[in-house]
Amino acid sequence: MVVLSVLFWLSAAVHAQEEGEGNPKYSYFSLEPEITTNYVTEGRRLGFIKVKVELMVDNPKLVSELEYHSPLIRDVIIETLNQQTATQIKSLSGRETIRKTCLEKVNEHLLAETNRRMLTDLLFTKYLYQ
Repeated sequence: MVVLSVLFWLSAAVHAQEEGEGNPKYSYFSLEPEITTNYVTEGRRLGFIKVKVELMVDNPKLVSELEYHSPLIRDVIIETLNQQTATQIKSLSGRETIRKTCLEKVNEHLLAETNRRMLTDLLFTKYLYQ
């Protein structure tokens, strides 16, 4: 009986280990320095936004490529933020839409440069506007 329980436990441990091997290992790359740019407002007053961006990839080896392409990534994010209105910048749903738009546009530009979509996700870890 003890032998059977030990065999069952060992097979469960091996099975759990095999399942764990297939899970992706996520890595993050932080765009430094933080991005500060303006956005569209009504009237003569300028609106400013400051964001800290973290890029998530499912392969740690891609982090060095993200570092190499960081000027392109920054430009795409700045261009996207510059096109947003004050209403979009200030609302929670607008913030999520902006985040998804940045993710899509960055992946499109990286696809053109590297022939692959590199980002799993793009996160705003700081989001301040004025």
